[in-house]
Amino acid sequence: MTSVHDDVYLLPVSHAQRRMWFLDQLDPGGRAYVLAMVVRLRGPLSEPALRRAVNAVVARHETLRTTFADAEGDGEPWQVVAPELELEVPTVDVSTAGDPVARAAELAEEAAAEPFDLARGPLLRVRLFRLAAEDHVLVTGMHHIVTDGWSLGVFARELGLHYQAALRGEVARLPELPVQYADYAVWQREQEGSGQLEQELGHWRRQLEGAPPVADLPIDRPRATATGSRGAKVPFHWPPGLRDRLLAFGGERGATLFMVLLAGFTATLARYGGGDDIVVGTPVAGRSRPELEGLIGLFVNTLALRTRLHGDPDFESVLSRVRETCLDAYSHQELPFERLVEALEPERSLARNPVVQTFFVLQNTPGSGTEWPGLEMVPLARETGDTPAKFDLSVIAADGPGGIDGVWEYDSDLFERETVERMAGHLRRLLEAALDEPARPVGDLPLLSAAERRLVLEEWNSTPAPASVGAGVHRLFTEQVARTPGATALVEAGERLTYRELDAKANRLAHRLRAGGVGPEDRVALLQRRSADFVVSLMAVLKAGAAYVPLDARAPDSRLRAIVAMTGAKALLTDTASAGRIAHEGRIVVDAPSATAGFPDTDPAVAVHPDQLAYVMYTSGSTGIPKGVAVTHRDVAQLALDSCWHGGNHRRVLLHSPGAFDASTYELWVPLLAGGELVVAPDGDPDVDGLARLIAGNGITGLWLTAGLFRVLADEHPGCFAAVREVWAGGDVVPPEAVARVLAECPGLVVVDGYGPTETTTFATRHRMRADGVPVGTVPIGRPLDGLRAYVLDERLRPVPPGVRGELYLAGAGLARGYLDRPALTAERFVADPFGPPGERAYRTGDLVRWTVRGELEFLGRADDQVKVRGFRVEPGEVEAVLRARDDVREIVVVAAEDGGLTAYVVPASAEPGLAVTLRAHCAAELPDYLIPARFVTLEALPLTPNGKVDRRALPEPGAGESGAEVEYVAPRNAVESVIAGVWEDVLGVPKVGAHDSFFALGGHSLLAARLATRLRTTFGVDLALGAVFAAPTVAGLAEALVAAEPEPGHVAAVAELRTQIDSLSPEEILAQLDEEADDAGTV
Repeated sequence: MTSVHDDVYLLPVSHAQRRMWFLDQLDPGGRAYVLAMVVRLRGPLSEPALRRAVNAVVARHETLRTTFADAEGDGEPWQVVAPELELEVPTVDVSTAGDPVARAAELAEEAAAEPFDLARGPLLRVRLFRLAAEDHVLVTGMHHIVTDGWSLGVFARELGLHYQAALRGEVARLPELPVQYADYAVWQREQEGSGQLEQELGHWRRQLEGAPPVADLPIDRPRATATGSRGAKVPFHWPPGLRDRLLAFGGERGATLFMVLLAGFTATLARYGGGDDIVVGTPVAGRSRPELEGLIGLFVNTLALRTRLHGDPDFESVLSRVRETCLDAYSHQELPFERLVEALEPERSLARNPVVQTFFVLQNTPGSGTEWPGLEMVPLARETGDTPAKFDLSVIAADGPGGIDGVWEYDSDLFERETVERMAGHLRRLLEAALDEPARPVGDLPLLSAAERRLVLEEWNSTPAPASVGAGVHRLFTEQVARTPGATALVEAGERLTYRELDAKANRLAHRLRAGGVGPEDRVALLQRRSADFVVSLMAVLKAGAAYVPLDARAPDSRLRAIVAMTGAKALLTDTASAGRIAHEGRIVVDAPSATAGFPDTDPAVAVHPDQLAYVMYTSGSTGIPKGVAVTHRDVAQLALDSCWHGGNHRRVLLHSPGAFDASTYELWVPLLAGGELVVAPDGDPDVDGLARLIAGNGITGLWLTAGLFRVLADEHPGCFAAVREVWAGGDVVPPEAVARVLAECPGLVVVDGYGPTETTTFATRHRMRADGVPVGTVPIGRPLDGLRAYVLDERLRPVPPGVRGELYLAGAGLARGYLDRPALTAERFVADPFGPPGERAYRTGDLVRWTVRGELEFLGRADDQVKVRGFRVEPGEVEAVLRARDDVREIVVVAAEDGGLTAYVVPASAEPGLAVTLRAHCAAELPDYLIPARFVTLEALPLTPNGKVDRRALPEPGAGESGAEVEYVAPRNAVESVIAGVWEDVLGVPKVGAHDSFFALGGHSLLAARLATRLRTTFGVDLALGAVFAAPTVAGLAEALVAAEPEPGHVAAVAELRTQIDSLSPEEILAQLDEEADDAGTV
């Protein structure tokens, strides 16, 4: 490498500098890439000698006299090297402050974090704070574009040598630098066309082919559309003993300490849900040539280290794989990371770094190596506060005889501090366990401490004991009859039944059933419309000792017959309207006058144990065969007597759910076992207006609604809940904006997100919300009901840390007996409780959840709904949440299509042409590209299951209904969009650009984005930030961004009109027009 310039001061940038410049364009003056040293100097300090030393270093290294400019206005930066620069080194005297040390630390932090202007410079800042005559703090800050960690050591060493010489009145005699940084940049550019670089690029392409484009980290908050500027750090210290063990462990296996630590970090990320294919970034010095070692500049390069953990490896195997990966990467480290990113063309987003989002560093940079005469030098740790995070998550460690010290740096817009603190502890715990048992699979190494296991298994499951149940549900009802015989039990269409009357009717029908041979554990099918007679029938079946099997009258007759056959029903209770649908020898038409004639109204007094069957409720099976969930009397009673119903909020409950839906268990038994009233809604599915009238007009105090129905009522009739004390919603994701809307209208209401599979007797967990506590983003499903335990487990049935995705298992009170006559399926879904007493069971829900740091369960979706789009793991619920927040969307479901894309099924709030285009543009502004649905299908209503949940299997294929499917061409709609489209066509070299085309989908990348932003600034005279291209990468989006940034209203439109007019004129006409305007202005 030889010097290529003498007096040429406009020089090309290196790849790393171009990326730094680009990042600064995205966040002008951002602090994320300011590198600083803060040193306390005790002893007699010569300030003049210090100033001469600083400027001697500046004179020696061109990078410290360099600024950066887009000299040709094409989005390509250049180095501008000043021939000379006299840097000021101001001294700030804080000796008179009340606490000079604290004041100096405060000012030093401000100085170290102060942003730089890359175009104006200087990009080095040195300040001195005087605490006392012989006590100072020296702060040196540089922008990363001109330095790196190694360079800081070079700067400190040379500053010391120049200071020593200045004290003696001499000039330090340092060896002449053979090259300057610009020579390196030119050399790097010359390698562009070399075959060696192409070979390196091919190697890295092969290494990273098929790698996950995004690290799947358990973030605490949704990722924004752009990275924030907030970061934080969690420090850690590992003692010398642990450091020595790690060092020896690696040495015995030919691995460095870095490799051992990286193996542990990789394994920890995998255990945190990152999968078995992990990519971690790490820096290398980038000074492979000896003439570069003494230079100050940005040489550091990033290596993307990919480790595959497939096959359930032990830690020794993981270390072996990491070692192989590292050695391979070191032998191919010459390729600039920026070139790799350009070649891989990853999905572009301001919300994350490309290729690597996690970073691991074991620092090994030279120290100052120079003593300052008469001075004691003490490096000071900086108070980092909200220091911007460069990556989602980084570990920066330093090895020394005192142990391993470091920090976990994290994006505090994504993570809670508690999450990162736990992760830091888990890395150490995993490594300690690996040292003890290196042949143990990393998937089995313990992560949680004893305290954390206690937290997730016991403390967050600490609930009141379930109600003690010593009799059947009907016996509990009989006891309530004795307490309140004359109170109203049931209301239907204005007609009332007291507890005594309801009991008598049920007794007569129970005697009729007993006369027909019905007894304990028998099943009795019910095919009736929703009515008072239906409630009587349920009670009568229980009083006869049998279990009721409610059938959904909306189901086809073939399905009804199949269910009756599967249950071996001893009798069939039906009504006149449905009597002819199913033939059964034990059929009783309950509303016939003779149904119970001659039977007594006394209690049959059938002995029933609480663990006997109370009902069988059929749900859809994945094989197409419905499965009957067998629920006992104890299960029903413990739900109805749970402490969550205390307080009288459910004294008057609306029975409006289908009898075959498990929500009816709450609607029936919670009020009837507590002396409350049951209001029976008319049979059938009431429209939204009718349901709102039922709720408001009947004094309902407690209510269950499916999430979809709650959303619609929140949109159209939020005031219908004015008299309601508590509404439970669930069965699907409860939208927080709907909760907020209802509670704003009815501030005295409590809204509860109730979660529970049929297999856990309707409800298992709940999260209560009042007007002052509506969550943002997602509504948790909360904590367990009385006597229930919730476990979030990995595939090995081990508890996962808070924040980490796992499958929800439910144990304790309320678990159904299993599936009727399906022992294999029961054994598959009801497993031995891994943490409970012998004989206890746990139900495997198939739902993915996580514990939040506050001990609330958050629902993430079904395990079988997890899909990947272009390599990204996608949860359709994230897209649904973004679209559901819009006023023009009434209901939304997003599903994965067979071709790997997403399809959004939309029920619009009103008829609106072009809704698909509008929604696509909204998604582009709020979500990364891979989360934007490929197709939008507009429906009048979403298909529902009989239980009121969205029936995803019944959704039409894309193409049915209005579809905004593929990215259709929409011509620019006004002059502003036309001009922008023209600039795009020129920059991208494409023939036609539509209003909603994506810049990056058409071949744009970071350099072209910078060029586009420059062209648009020049074209419109508007200070458009580069980040706007990423935040709104469509013609329509950029038009809005330009208007938002215009210096005065109408400026952008006026410029566009003028340019449109000019484009329509010939050169001669343009000159004539200009001459005319000049004459009008009185000029020559």
